[in-house]
Amino acid sequence: MRRLFWLAMGITIGALIVRKLSRAADKLTPAGIGGSIAEGLRDLAEAIGDFGADVRAAAADREVELRTGTGLDAPLPAPGAAVAAARHGAHAADI
Repeated sequence: MRRLFWLAMGITIGALIVRKLSRAADKLTPAGIGGSIAEGLRDLAEAIGDFGADVRAAAADREVELRTGTGLDAPLPAPGAAVAAARHGAHAADI
């Protein structure tokens, strides 16, 4: 019974080693190397796309902050309101 157990264990370990070595050998073929390079380039393109999206989002947020801080998005006053404000200020200085 013990011999049967060790025989099964040896066969199982041998099969696993053969599978691992076959995968490693497949990666070293020209097709395997090409696949690895293609996968690496896809990952790089995805990372560059994510970086670009992050930069665009940060730029949009910063633009909103700057517009709010400088008042560029504030509504323009009516043309007559500036004249009335100037007159009102002149009367206040006379008092």
